[in-house]
Parts: sequence; structure tokens; C-alpha cells
Amino acid sequence: MKYPKLREIREALRSFFSPAYTGKFPYAPGKAFPNFRGKPTPDENECITCGACAEVCPAGAIEIKENTGLKPPTREVIWHYDLCIFCGQCESLCSTQKGVKLSQEYDLSTFDRNTLFSKVEKELLVCEDCGAIIGPKPQLLWLIKKLGPLASGNFNLINTAQKELGIALETVTEITSPPYDRGNLYKMLCPKCRHTVLVFNQTGKQS
Repeated sequence: MKYPKLREIREALRSFFSPAYTGKFPYAPGKAFPNFRGKPTPDENECITCGACAEVCPAGAIEIKENTGLKPPTREVIWHYDLCIFCGQCESLCSTQKGVKLSQEYDLSTFDRNTLFSKVEKELLVCEDCGAIIGPKPQLLWLIKKLGPLASGNFNLINTAQKELGIALETVTEITSPPYDRGNLYKMLCPKCRHTVLVFNQTGKQS
């Protein structure tokens, strides 16, 4: 009969008196490693609801919902965690690089899938003539800050900045029939309506 080696006895005793290497999950929460890709968490202050994250989400887990019937109209960006694969595309391709961050939270088990979501809702700017969507107000303000003096080349950006500062002049004319008043150039207009006003002011004809 061969007796065990002293090294084997030492390892057996060390293993017997040492705490378990594995975690106590699910009785205690597991600790995620650094850079672990868990639940995407949107930042209410930094998200501009531009929708770029929804465009790049491979799982289709991000929904864009536009409430144009509200006053003012709003856009919602909704993260559905029951569909999310935690790929990190929404974080890496966020326009501001601050709108959404992956957390280390991964244990999302629940009996109600309808609770597995986060959302950000922001004001939506629409054309004052036809009602077409121009973009979320935070996105235009972000563009103004990013472009700096170059933002002065866009009427909608100028208008948004002036309204934010409380110095915008409200025009009272309506774009209903010619002649299209030149003051309408300073309204929030979609490209199609702005083109109509510009063409009439330059040629006297409707486009």
C-alpha cells in the first residue's frame, strides 16, 4: 500500500480549511469584473434622444416613440432589456458619448417583462407650417454648442438658440397663401416649407 505524499496531504488540508472559491450566488449578489458589459443605463441629462443608438442596435432592443399629439410634442427613447444582448453598441456609437453607459448590473430576472425597460423623453421640435418633425430640442442645442459660430448658417439652430435665451421674436404671419411673408424664414420650418418660402421671396413664384 502506497502512502500519500506529504504535498498531497498539505493540499488536501489547505483545501478543506479554505473558504469556497465559488461565489454564493444566488444567495448573495455576484461581483462583476471591471469592464463587464451589463445593463445599458441612459443618462437623463446627457441623452439628446437623437435615435442614433436605435439605428445601430443589432437586437432591435431600442424603440423610438414620437408623441406628436402632445403639446409640446415629445420623443421617447426606450431600452427594452428583455431584448438587449448587452453588446455595447449604443454606448460606443452614442452621438454625445455620454447619453448611455453600460453598467455592471446583469441580474434582471423578473416575473413581469413589462418592467424591463428604461426611457428618456425630451421635447420634439416640429415644422410650424406642416407639422413635420425637425428634431429633438436637446439635439439642436447640442449641435449649436458643437458647431459654435457655424451654427449661425442654419435658421432652425438660430431660432432654437434665441428661444433658449428668451430673445426670439415671434412672427405672427401664417404660411397659408402667397405672398409668403419674409418673416416666416425665422420660424421653425422643415426643409420643404423653408424651400417654398425662399423660392417665393427670390422669384415671386411658388415652387
